[in-house]
Amino acid sequence: MDAKYAKVFQAKLDAPSFAKLSALNNDKLHAFVADAVELCQPDSVLVCGDDPAGIALIRRLAVENHEEAPLATPGHTVHFDNYPDDQGRDKEVTKYLVPKDDTLGKNLNAIEREAGLEEVRGFLRGAMKGRRMYVRFFCLGPTGSVFSISCVQITDSAYVAHSEDLLYRPGYEQFKKLGNETNYFCFLHSAGRLVNNISADMDKKRIYIDYTREVIYSVNTQYAGNTVGLKKLALRLAIRKADREGWLAEHMFVMGVAGPKDRVTYFTGAYPSACGKTSTAMIPGERIVGDDLAYFRAIDGQARAVNVEVGIFGIITDVNPQGDPVIHKVLTSPGEVIFSNVLVKDGKPYWFGMGQELPKEGVNFVGQWHIGKIDMTGNEIPPAHKNARYTISLRALANLDKQLDNPNGVPVGGIIYGGRDSDTSVPVQQAFDWNHGIIAYGASLESETTAATLGAQGVRTFNLMSNLDFLAIPLSKYIRNNLDFASSLQKPPLIFAANYFLKGTDGKYLNGMRDKGVWVKWMELRVHGEAEAIKAPTGMLPMYDDLKRLFKQVLNKDYSREDYIRQFTIRVGENLAKLERIDRIYRQDVADTPPVVMEVLAAQRKRLEALRAAKGDYVSPLEL
Repeated sequence: MDAKYAKVFQAKLDAPSFAKLSALNNDKLHAFVADAVELCQPDSVLVCGDDPAGIALIRRLAVENHEEAPLATPGHTVHFDNYPDDQGRDKEVTKYLVPKDDTLGKNLNAIEREAGLEEVRGFLRGAMKGRRMYVRFFCLGPTGSVFSISCVQITDSAYVAHSEDLLYRPGYEQFKKLGNETNYFCFLHSAGRLVNNISADMDKKRIYIDYTREVIYSVNTQYAGNTVGLKKLALRLAIRKADREGWLAEHMFVMGVAGPKDRVTYFTGAYPSACGKTSTAMIPGERIVGDDLAYFRAIDGQARAVNVEVGIFGIITDVNPQGDPVIHKVLTSPGEVIFSNVLVKDGKPYWFGMGQELPKEGVNFVGQWHIGKIDMTGNEIPPAHKNARYTISLRALANLDKQLDNPNGVPVGGIIYGGRDSDTSVPVQQAFDWNHGIIAYGASLESETTAATLGAQGVRTFNLMSNLDFLAIPLSKYIRNNLDFASSLQKPPLIFAANYFLKGTDGKYLNGMRDKGVWVKWMELRVHGEAEAIKAPTGMLPMYDDLKRLFKQVLNKDYSREDYIRQFTIRVGENLAKLERIDRIYRQDVADTPPVVMEVLAAQRKRLEALRAAKGDYVSPLEL
């Protein structure tokens, strides 16, 4: 270790922490930690390895520091974020630090690198005075794998460090093997000035991504989506790394669907937040590998994927015994769970859609709460936030797939793109081929906004492959990378689109929450060529007889021909309107759109217009 770094560390680290840091013979790491210490000025620095004692210490400190409070069920704690300004990912203050000689395109939120560094480092200067700094090591993807990415997280929040212990694989021992290698991700976070243990300076909240150094800075925020570096912040860096190295980093779940004769077929799926992503990965009777982030590589001509994480930071709204029985059991049984932004009464957490009446008073993100309480702007304060969350380890789930830590990942049979769409897309359909699926489903994905991000809800927004918020390369390049990935595969996965939110003319949903269990069974059969399909202008649709059989088999439910017609009628006008919106985006807002994108969209428009000319605006699947 360089003497100048040793001098900095010896003033702040105790002997065990100094020994742990010294054992990592990595100049970039020592420089990063020393810079963070001198910049943030903590009173002390705790360096943790992979040992259970260190992990248990972090968990205890999160409670002792009053960042989490114990609940009545053993192992359960609750954490609160600033209301109303820090309870979702904040896209407005999440920016890329872009050098003067570079550009990411006008679609991505950016600031000139030197100006951004000066600003965010100014907010971090002295931010940890009077506090302890935690230095933690984790791994994205299975350790000892071609998918592995080492990471170092520096934070003054034991809550953030505790969350990462649940969500990620320990990475200290793997870090030892790096030697002086520099190919890893670094994160520096401070909660900033606290009032009642909650980040107070919301006007100084910043999440800045220095992709030139693979370093991310986060300050004056506690919400995990803004602070847990290995989650969506790391995804942005991973997308750039994947671009350089020829693989894909995606905002996707990974799950195994049971087929006939004990067959398991693995699917990945990209859905914006609160659009059914976790509930799909957790369909009863199927196997979860991961609910949020996936890396793809071509291995021996086969698409294989890993779950980047080993835990779930999930939206708790509407988690109940009927809709999510496996997760609900974990949330109501002894074991390690962090709840955030829920209502607490007598040591028990409450949230919207949990299947029981909420108390009229309790403790939430504003402290003592009661029905009718208003905030400073005169708005009534809800008992819990719609984006309230839970953090658990996947290893607590009864339906965890045994391939979670396979260093070669799992073979991908199908890819699903889903969104919240009330009036256009059918519940499930299959793309004609890889290019059609990537472009007409993934690159054309729209969804109605929810509480998972700050801002207005219910607004239809373009969300390229459910990854738009996290892209760190130009959109055209990202699309091209996805299209080109198939060229290295002997048999590309089939691509599907799903929509659980289609409504009828009466405004009511046409699907039940559990119907998704039928859609994935149909997709599994299609992967193996064991179900027929109808060709529609937008893709291949299920046959009624197959769905009737599957509804009975999966849900023990009778499925009527009338339901089939309502759900799978092609809404020609609405689909053409969507194509116009998507076409406009790629013509006006995306530089260097690959020509094949416009060709696929034009071909779909031509098919829809031909159907309208022949049969009208609303066409039953039985007429196709």
